[in-house]
Formats: sequence, structure tokens, C-alpha cells
Amino acid sequence: MIHTFDCLGHSFLLDVESGSVFIVDSLTKALVENLNSPVDYSRGEFSRYTTEEIEEAKSELDELIKEGVLDSAEPEHKKAEYNGVIKAMCLNISHMCNLRCEYCFADGGSYSGKMMNMSYEVAKKAIDFLIEKSGHRRNLEVDFFGGEPLLNLDVVKQTVAYARSIEKEKNKNFRFTITTNAVLLDDETIDFFNEEMYNVVLSIDGRKEVHNCVRKTATGEGSYDLAMQNALKFKQKRVGQYYIRGTYTALNKDFSKDVLYLNDCGFDQISIEPVVLPDTHRLALKKSDIPELIAEYETLVKEYFERRKTDKWFNFFHFMIDVYHGPCETKRLVGCGAGNEYVAVAPNGDIFPCHQFDGDGNYKLGNVLEGTFDTTLPEHFAKNNLLCKEDCRKCWAKYYCSGGCAANAIHYCGDINKPYKMTCELMRKRIECAIAVNSLENLK
Repeated sequence: MIHTFDCLGHSFLLDVESGSVFIVDSLTKALVENLNSPVDYSRGEFSRYTTEEIEEAKSELDELIKEGVLDSAEPEHKKAEYNGVIKAMCLNISHMCNLRCEYCFADGGSYSGKMMNMSYEVAKKAIDFLIEKSGHRRNLEVDFFGGEPLLNLDVVKQTVAYARSIEKEKNKNFRFTITTNAVLLDDETIDFFNEEMYNVVLSIDGRKEVHNCVRKTATGEGSYDLAMQNALKFKQKRVGQYYIRGTYTALNKDFSKDVLYLNDCGFDQISIEPVVLPDTHRLALKKSDIPELIAEYETLVKEYFERRKTDKWFNFFHFMIDVYHGPCETKRLVGCGAGNEYVAVAPNGDIFPCHQFDGDGNYKLGNVLEGTFDTTLPEHFAKNNLLCKEDCRKCWAKYYCSGGCAANAIHYCGDINKPYKMTCELMRKRIECAIAVNSLENLK
């Protein structure tokens, strides 16, 4: 399978199975697009070229095909197997939140249940569970999530201290991350993050009017001023990885302005994600919005590419693809590993495939306090890879998105093997932009 596309004033070929990427001229692109079709080279777009030019280009393509880097066949993949190893965990440390974001999938942080914080006892048992289930794997990841994790900061600190106290004894290395709305950030917390958090994600949606429209406090006030003030202070002091992470909705389909605004504020690690909501929600993105959103990614990637040549250099998460050193085959086939290598733990100790299943009794896997863990669903999730998804197997972007989000597939399509096609369209465009930026920057 070969995918051709134009971006940033250049034409590209992607050989899907080998992963080879080529920057090509218009003749080569046209020849590839007609590779398996009878062509009259005296007509249409080919009439602009001489016979010698066409034959030379065809000869070069034939050589690439012989080398196995163009029009290559799909290899025989390893069969998906469940090995019981868990390497990453989301601790929903708080089912409480000081904001009431209109698009929140977690119903104000409570996950449609009782508002509560995780106790240290539960968090400690969760760490023990992760160590027990990690087998011989040394490097483990723990993400503190919510709700708002800073509403339970003492337990966050206790949990980190406990994990650090036993990691040498257990031959483990913990890498902690945390996601916060930044409203409660202070100097002491920032210092703690710098000491212990490998990655910190701050939730800001962009321009003040965009952010305040959907990210309000419990009393209905906008949260932008305090969140931005604290985020800027954080950026000045941050040692290590971080992201400003926003969400765009039907109210700001011109989201490129929010990305660039955040960069203008001084942030150089930015992620803006499309909202996922039922069609009836006023903030939901519709299928009819896709052409406009694709055009917006085109606008963004042009400015992104230019800014990366200046002191305004920044990373945009969805444009970060390593064309030359991509993930291993297993990672490309199964994606995030939700419900398999990755699980989430709720404040009461219940275990779920990921944070988006928190509170759904149909997807409860066990409980860390009770010492229970049913592998029936994890075995099912482990087998949920590209080989099971017919729509994905025919898609040129399959090895970059790995079949998409399992939670979205289940919640919006009713089947883990059916990708949520609204996000598929946007994912494909982002991947094209990412390949173009990566390829052109590596020409230097």
C-alpha cells in the first residue's frame, strides 16, 4: 500500500508496510498514483513530460520496488498474546474538581459517582499491585489524574515517597506524571514536580475567551487568569518535560490560533486535542466540520514549520512523529495498551482498563484493596490490535495510530474493533503534517 499526499509545498510518498517516506516531484507522484493501472502517457498530466523523463522515473520506481521499500507486501505479524504484564497505571487520585469544564467526560471529575479522594491506603495497594503485575519489567509509569489531583496533593506526595522507598528493593524504576488544571499550583508544588514528576500536563485551552467559555469554576467564573498566571510561573521554574494541553470544540474550530497564542505566551510544548462528545452536545464536532478542521491543520503546520526555524521554536504533540526510528511492531499493532499493559485505579480501589472507563461497572477488572483481578477483559483487550480491525487494516495510517482509542470505539461505536471514524479523519491529516515536517527538517 502506498499513500501519496501534498504538504508544505512538497509531494510525499509513504510506503505503508516498509515505513519508507520519499519526497518526490509531480511526475513521480503521478506515476505512483497510477502504478497498477493502464496509462496513456501521451495524455493528461503526463503529456507535459518527455518519454525519456517518464522512462527514467519509472526505472527509479522499479528499483525501489525491487529493494522492497516501495509497494511492499504486508509482513506476517506475530499473533497477539496476553502475558499479564502491566507496565503503566493511572491513579485517579481524586474524584473531585475545582472546575466544571463543560466538555468534561468525567462529569465534573466525579466520574458520575461519589465525589471522593483516594486514601493513601488505596494508593499504596495500587503501587504494590503494579509491582506485582509488572513481572521482570523494571521501568514503570504512574500517572496522577482526576478530577483535580492537587485536591489530594498530600496523598500524591505520600505515594511517590512510598514508591521511591521500595523501588531499589523491588528492582523497579518509577516514572511519575501528573495532569492538573493549574489553578492550585504554587511554588512549593512546582518544586515538588521538578523533583519527582517526569512529565507535567497543564490544562489550558488557549485564548482567554476560548478557555473561559468552557473551563469555569464551580461558581461559574472563568479560570483563565489564575491558571495562566500559575502556568507561566511553572514554565519559568520547570526542570524537565511538560505539556500545555488544551481541547478544541465546535466553539473554536480556528484552534490554530489557540496553539499559536500559547506559543506566543512562551510555551514550547503544546498539545491541543479535538473534543469527543455525543453529536447532540453543543460543543461536539460534527462530520460536516471535517473539511474546515483539516484546513485548520494546514494553516497550523505552515506556521509551525516556519516558527521552528526561529526563537519561537515549539513542539506540537500531534506533529511529533519519528519517521526514522518508530516504535516496535508490538507497539504499532496495539497502541496505548489500555486494559492490557495499562490500567486505571479509582479512589475506592476499583481497577479499570483506563481512566475513561472509570465508574463503568461493565469494565471493572478488580479491586486493589480486595486483591482481585479478573483477566478476562485484559485478555480481550490484548487481542484488540490492527489485525482484528478490518477498517484499520485497509488504512494507510494504521501503523501510526495503531487503531485509535479503545474507549472511543466502545463508547461511540459499540465495538472495540470499530474505530471512531470522526477522529480517524483528523488523525490522518495530523500524520501527514507530522511526516512532512519530520522529513523536511531531516533534509538539513
